[in-house]
Amino acid sequence: MMPVAVKICGLTTPDAVAAAVEGGADWLGVVFFAPSPRAIEPEAAAELLDGVPEEVVKVGLLVDPDDATLDRVLAQVRLDMIQLHGRETPQRVEAIRQEFGRPVMKAISVGGAADLLAAKAFDGVADRLLFDARPPQGAANPGGNAQPFDWPLMADWRGQSPWMLAGGLSPDNLAQAVKASGATAVDVSSGVESARGVKDPDLIRRFLEVAARL
Repeated sequence: MMPVAVKICGLTTPDAVAAAVEGGADWLGVVFFAPSPRAIEPEAAAELLDGVPEEVVKVGLLVDPDDATLDRVLAQVRLDMIQLHGRETPQRVEAIRQEFGRPVMKAISVGGAADLLAAKAFDGVADRLLFDARPPQGAANPGGNAQPFDWPLMADWRGQSPWMLAGGLSPDNLAQAVKASGATAVDVSSGVESARGVKDPDLIRRFLEVAARL
């Protein structure tokens, strides 16, 4: 069985990026969404990701971005993939893929089985789906809220687009989450932080070590 592939999201510091790269992360994510405690400006993100090996996929997370925002980010940051974490429609996902020539990952908020039915509209449209926990009522951020969802819901998911599991993952529960969901790829943000928005290089290394053993 292949090791579980890992995306470390919400990176803001060189130490965290180094820990992710050295630990074997497959994707690195940076957040371009001002309300997030992990938000970063494009110029800073470009500097942060400079020197990251080509084989590591560099992902920019945006929430309901307009074309001007995407133009501004992509003019400064060499991103390999765009992650959409808002209320984007399948039509908007396809338009961004065509207009900006990048693969698009669409985040799906999951609170129950009905959300998976709704996700079918994005299957085969987005290059990858990310199933994340539905944010708590009143939360300012669509992700990174340290909330898991009912992982066994994913066990019967069948679709064209590859997918990854997110939401409340940590080094301590990763093995359980993968076993329950059948995920072959995972995304972590708050679960490798020492404080909200502050990545901990040791926790990143631990998370990647656990993933490598699965």
